[in-house]
Amino acid sequence: MMAAGQRLFVKVTRDSLPQVKDKYPFIYLERGRLEIDDSSVKWIDSTNNVVPLPVATLNALLLGPGTTVTHDAIKTATSANCTVCWVGEDSLLFYAAGFLPTADTRNLKQQIELAADPHKSLEVAQRMFARRFPDADLADKTLKEMMGMEGNRVRSLYQQKAEQYQVGWKGRSFTPGKFETSDLTNQVLTSTNAALYGILCSAIHSMGYSPHIGFIHSGSPLPFVYDLADLYKEELCIDLAFALTRDMAGRYDKHKVSASFRQRVINMDLLARLGEDIINILGSGRANRYRK
Repeated sequence: MMAAGQRLFVKVTRDSLPQVKDKYPFIYLERGRLEIDDSSVKWIDSTNNVVPLPVATLNALLLGPGTTVTHDAIKTATSANCTVCWVGEDSLLFYAAGFLPTADTRNLKQQIELAADPHKSLEVAQRMFARRFPDADLADKTLKEMMGMEGNRVRSLYQQKAEQYQVGWKGRSFTPGKFETSDLTNQVLTSTNAALYGILCSAIHSMGYSPHIGFIHSGSPLPFVYDLADLYKEELCIDLAFALTRDMAGRYDKHKVSASFRQRVINMDLLARLGEDIINILGSGRANRYRK
């Protein structure tokens, strides 16, 4: 029998945690309280509805506006390798992340070694661009040249999707703090991009890599996140934005956007693909890189 005030915690070990590829991608929460009851993390919404959260099987909790959280809830979630991210409304902005520092730094050391060597760093970038240009010979291309190719490809892709879904398109635009001034397609692109960044950031942390060490992007807070996001944006964000613009008929519906994006993430099996992609892109086939 437990003494008064004593809380029961279930010991979570590295071997008992699900691999990143087996986890549910994320849950978005707003206007409520995250706390614990014995060993369970629970969410209490604004109507006092209580929802238990199986944090050991979640990749990330995205906490939106109106959220409060206890110290114990953060400690329990991160010890179960569930990253906690603070985001704007409906994941429109990615502010910060709380995560358990990995006990194994092999992945981080490899990432740093590759990024610090100009030749090896370029090879990693070439492997990333090869996913989008499978028929191109990139062996003699500079990073600047490949980024130019990518810029042209994305502009053409926007136009192609606009014609496919019969949506007017004047170009990509977003003004920080003025989300509502963008057109509907740009609003969906902004919100789904931010949600994708949150998922990738938490997964990268969970696998023992750093989101701050990139190979293509630079001068930004999360270059490795942006590097990887470009591999998945066409299906998860760009195609979805134009499809929803047609379906929503002029009115932004954050619930429809969130549900549709989440379903695409699940259908793609993003977390399983991400683990394999990072291994192949960084040039290592060690299977133990999945579990962090």
